[in-house]
Amino acid sequence: MNRKIKLLWDFRGPDAKETAKHHTIHLKEFATIENLNFHEIDIQEENPMLFSAFLIVDEIDMKTYRDALKPHRGEIA
Repeated sequence: MNRKIKLLWDFRGPDAKETAKHHTIHLKEFATIENLNFHEIDIQEENPMLFSAFLIVDEIDMKTYRDALKPHRGEIA
């Protein structure tokens, strides 16, 4: 069974939401340029001062994304 991995980048402060939204643009650009598969790219709110941009990929592709993009953390989706 192929697990899905959620890679996350955390942004804090009053501009965290807009920064996370902007980061998703770059995640999509990277996936397109490198011709890599992904399931979802979006943001999530932890609290009003902490937002995360995230990318959900198949476990087999995780190392490619992790090594190139240096996420802050990851979890099983």
